[in-house]
Amino acid sequence: MKRGALGRVAVLALALALGSAPGVALAQAKQEEGKKSAPTVDATTGKRLNEALGHLEAGRNAEAKAALAKLNLERLSPYERSRVEQIFAAVAHAQDDTASARKHLGLALASGGLNDLEMSAVRFQLAQLYLAEEKWHEGIQALEEWFATTTTPNSAAYYLLAAAYYQLGETQKALAPAQKAIDLAEKPQESWVQLLLALRIAREEYKQAVPLLIRLLATSPQKKSYWLQLSSVQGALESYGRALVPMQLAYHAGMLTEPAELQRLADLLLQVGIPYRAGQILSEALEQKKLEPDAKAWEKLGTCWIAAREYDKAIQPLGRAALLASGGELYVRLAEVEVQREEWGRAAEALRRGLDKGGLRSPGNAQLLMGIAFYNQGKPQEARAWFERASQHGSSRAQAEGWLRHVERELASRQG
Repeated sequence: MKRGALGRVAVLALALALGSAPGVALAQAKQEEGKKSAPTVDATTGKRLNEALGHLEAGRNAEAKAALAKLNLERLSPYERSRVEQIFAAVAHAQDDTASARKHLGLALASGGLNDLEMSAVRFQLAQLYLAEEKWHEGIQALEEWFATTTTPNSAAYYLLAAAYYQLGETQKALAPAQKAIDLAEKPQESWVQLLLALRIAREEYKQAVPLLIRLLATSPQKKSYWLQLSSVQGALESYGRALVPMQLAYHAGMLTEPAELQRLADLLLQVGIPYRAGQILSEALEQKKLEPDAKAWEKLGTCWIAAREYDKAIQPLGRAALLASGGELYVRLAEVEVQREEWGRAAEALRRGLDKGGLRSPGNAQLLMGIAFYNQGKPQEARAWFERASQHGSSRAQAEGWLRHVERELASRQG
């Protein structure tokens, strides 16, 4: 709620009512039952009201109050009193005295000088003031009273009601007025769409959130948060291809600058089977220092190259990740890549480092792979020793025993 809104509304309404000369008849809004005779304002009173309005419009709040203070409120008609109290309210609001503004609006209502439409407008102003003070319960009550007295509720009122319920965490009650605000407005404000979007996401109504995000992007394509939210919502719907599109567009627009954003883009590319592009993006990010060169980043880059079957490219990042990691698991993974490249000596060296570093999920499988690496180097004796170690672990026992039988037969044939 912007400061000064009440003051501008009051000044405009009163200026239209008073006209430019004191003593003229004050125009009154048409009622459903037809036109009524308009009340009049005493010439002296009209002069003071116009004087106060002029000061108020010029931002001279003290002078506006001084002009009103010259009036004897007890001698004013109900109609004149209502106008005075409205100007007092506008002055108080301009001075950030919300409590006094509400007090004077209440007196304007109690004066008996307002017609039905004017009373409805004042009730709406009262609701706005409560909400400006973050008095959500009172604001909701005032709005509900206003809704009960108006035949043409506007979209702004529905938005305010929804916002108040949202502030109280009552998302169920906030949803209907938030949707109504959008439906009634020809061009709803961005904040209104944002509120409805927040409600849809809070309720995990992701399908309904998608068109709202598309609407926001149509008017504000420069806002990165909308691209990221659209991707997240599509991801929550497990539509990973559609989740990738906004991330790619944001990336090409130069919006993705945070490590988590770049990593999410790489993850989505992996998810939809485009690992090579994921590897390119991570490589560029590491070179440009947009990603911290830690074990996690190097491992993910290595994973991308492995998925793309670019085993030669995977060696360096996996080696760096293994060096930085607290345990030896990544050395085992590096060894598996070396096996794919049939670099048996390098595979054995990586396995040795992994076993020395420790913390392996399956030491037996690492020992089995070590035996295979030695066997393919033409070293069956060394291979047999490793297969024997691997056979002591349940996860690798069957394979290790099979290799042992094979190695024993080969050694026996050599001796024969």
